[in-house]
Amino acid sequence: MRAGSNQLVPEWAEAPPAASLTNLVLAPLLAVSRLTSQLFILMLAIFLFRPPDVDLYQLDRVALGLLVIACLVRAVLLRKQLWPATPLVWPMLVLCSLAVLTTLGQPYNAQTWSLMAAKFLVPYALYYFAGIVFDTPASLRHLETFLLVTLAYLSFTAIAQLLGWDLLVFPRFILDPSIGIHVDRARGPFLQAVANGVVLNVLGLVALDCYRRGRLRGLLGILLLSALPIAILATMTRAVWLSFAGSIVWIGLSTRGALRKATLALAGVAVLGLLISLATPNQQNALADRAGEQGPIEIRVAIYRAALGMAVERPLLGWGVNQMPREVVRRVEGYHLEAYWAHNSYLEILVENGLLGLTLYVSIAVGLFRASRMSKRPGKGSDERWDNTLAGDGLRSLWPVLVCVYLFNACFVVMNYQFVNALIFTLAGILAARHEAPERRTHASAVVAAQA
Repeated sequence: MRAGSNQLVPEWAEAPPAASLTNLVLAPLLAVSRLTSQLFILMLAIFLFRPPDVDLYQLDRVALGLLVIACLVRAVLLRKQLWPATPLVWPMLVLCSLAVLTTLGQPYNAQTWSLMAAKFLVPYALYYFAGIVFDTPASLRHLETFLLVTLAYLSFTAIAQLLGWDLLVFPRFILDPSIGIHVDRARGPFLQAVANGVVLNVLGLVALDCYRRGRLRGLLGILLLSALPIAILATMTRAVWLSFAGSIVWIGLSTRGALRKATLALAGVAVLGLLISLATPNQQNALADRAGEQGPIEIRVAIYRAALGMAVERPLLGWGVNQMPREVVRRVEGYHLEAYWAHNSYLEILVENGLLGLTLYVSIAVGLFRASRMSKRPGKGSDERWDNTLAGDGLRSLWPVLVCVYLFNACFVVMNYQFVNALIFTLAGILAARHEAPERRTHASAVVAAQA
C-alpha cells in the first residue's frame, strides 16, 4: 500500500514496469502450479466419464494441456529433475513415437488419434507427471480419496444394474444400447464389462491397502469392501471373475494380519453372493449362460487367425494404429459383426505396431513390475510421513498382484480405455518416483509449504 494515500495499491504496482509485467504473467502460472494435484484428479474424473464412443475429445485434451503446463511450472519451481531417472521411460518414448509416426502417415481420423492417445500418449505422460504432482503426503491423500469414491460409485452402479434399479444408474448413457457393448452387464461408464471389472479389481486392491493402513475403517469400510465382490460378479465376465479370484487367493496366501482377515472376508462375501445368485432363477440362468457361452470364443478364434495372418504380412512395424478392425472384416467370413476387435492387447500391438512394438510393450510390462522395487532402494533413507500413503510399503507389496490383474485382463480386451491405463500408470509413476533422493523431496516439501 502506498504511504500517505487513501487508496489500496498492490505492491507490484509500485515495482518497475518490467517487473510488474513479469508478475502479471507469472501470477496465473504460480496459481495453477499450486493446484496440480486437483487438476490431475479432475482430469482422471473426465477420463472416467468419457467413454470411447462419446464424442468429448476436446475436453480431455484441454485438461491434459493444462496439466502439462502446471506440472512443468511446478517442476521448475521445486527444482525437480525434468528427465526421470527410470529406464522405463525409454521404451515408452520409443513406442509412443512409433505410434505417433504411424498415425501421422494415415489420413486424419479423430477416433484413430483418440485411441493412440488413450493407449500410449496419455498413460505414458501421466506416468511421468505423477511423480511431479503427487510429491507430498497431502496430495497422495487427495488421490486416495478420489479412488475410494470412484470405487464406491462403480460398485453402486454395478449392483444397481444387477438388481435392475435403472433409475439409480448415472450417467444415463451407461444404459444406452446404441453405444458400446455389454449393455446386459455391469459395464459402468466405460461401456465395456471387462474394463469396468479391471478398474473394480484394481481399486479394490487399493481399498485393501487403505484398510491395512487404517485409512478405511468403520461401517463405510465394511460396506465398501462388502460391495466389491457383488460388483465383480455383476460384470458377468469370466476373465474378471478369474482375475479377482486369483488376486484374493494370492493375497490370502502371501499376507498376514488385518490384510489376510479382510481378504478372507472378501472371499466369504463373494461365495455368499454366488450362492444367493445361484438360488435366484434369473441370476442362475444368467450365470450359467455366461459360464458356458462358446459363441464369443469361436468368433475370437477366427479373429485371432486373421490377425496373425496380418502380422505375418507386415511383421516389423505393423499396419498402424486402428487399422486392424477394418482389415479383419475382409478376412473373417461367416460372421456379421459391426466391428472386429482383437480382444487381446498383445495381439493388437503385434498387428498394429509389429514385432518392434510388441517387444517395447513387453518391456514396459516388465518395467511396471519393477516400479515397486524401485520405490524402496537401499541407502536412500525413509520418511515415516509416506508410510501411510499410496506410496508406502503396503501398496508396494500388493503391486505385483495389481499389475497381474491388468496384464491378465489385457489378454481378453484391448486396453484402449483412458481411465484404465491412466490409473495403472499413475500409480506406477508414484511408486517409481520414490527413488528420488530424500534431500530433493525435502526441498520440494519445503517449497510447497512456503507456497501454502
